[in-house]
Amino acid sequence: MDEFGKQTEDGYGNRPRSGNQWLAERFEQHRGHLRAVAYRMLGSLTEADDAVQESWLRLSRSGADGVENLGGWLTTVVGRVCLDMLRTRKALREDSLDTHVPEPVISREEGIDPEQEVLLADSVGLALLVVLETLAPAERLAFVLHDMFAVPFDDIAPIVERTPAATRQLASRARRRVQGTAAPEADLPRQREVVHAFLAASRNGDFDALLAVLDPDVLLRADGGSVAPNLSKVVRGARAVVEQALLFSRVALTARPVLVNGAPGVVAVQQGRAFSVMAFTVADGRIVEINILADPERLGSVDVTAL
Repeated sequence: MDEFGKQTEDGYGNRPRSGNQWLAERFEQHRGHLRAVAYRMLGSLTEADDAVQESWLRLSRSGADGVENLGGWLTTVVGRVCLDMLRTRKALREDSLDTHVPEPVISREEGIDPEQEVLLADSVGLALLVVLETLAPAERLAFVLHDMFAVPFDDIAPIVERTPAATRQLASRARRRVQGTAAPEADLPRQREVVHAFLAASRNGDFDALLAVLDPDVLLRADGGSVAPNLSKVVRGARAVVEQALLFSRVALTARPVLVNGAPGVVAVQQGRAFSVMAFTVADGRIVEINILADPERLGSVDVTAL
């Protein structure tokens, strides 16, 4: 059998259809959806894949007998797995949430492939994931499952061990936090125009041009991880951000335009490897948030040749 419990071919090239194989085929129909749920819950593609794999293991052990809605059942299972992972992470985490940048989904500037479209449905920008990281695990679960995937509170309540009314309050508190997130412009070409203007001004060291494309209250967040903690910082305000011009000029000189979680961004490349990913949130023609991931450990999986 392979890793998903499917029986392999016999010596004649036949694939006997076992009950476990049928179950695995049904699970695969829901994999994209489950990965999308887990990514919103965890803000990490690697951890999301681990959570999806664990949900398969639980399904393969218990079977689907008596399960009328397999998709709904699997959604609550992956939610349970993610909740456990979030609680463990919170207990172990040493890095500051102020500077933490979740793992981005990077695609070529021309567009997002079909698998990423499922993953990023509902405009899951990096700025939104940053806010989700600040929520308590139960709040995040209630918000993600109910507000993003329409799971009823009656189904969420047993996962967080609350009443449906208390679970509704969890989602409400999370919603108030999320509503403060800047909504990006819907016009992607306009977003690109603003980002390209920012990069040109950075390359030229043109402070006035930089100020022109930055919102007065712009927020810059940089995450160097545990390997490069000196790179981690939070900077607020246009003039304070412009003072980071040297950092921007280094990035701009080697930047490759990409989409980061569906919005314009850049990957800075050095010696054939990504050394930073910069994501922009553009609203009303100006940049309102910049998130930079410069963590060598998490950037090691970025395939720059594919970009």
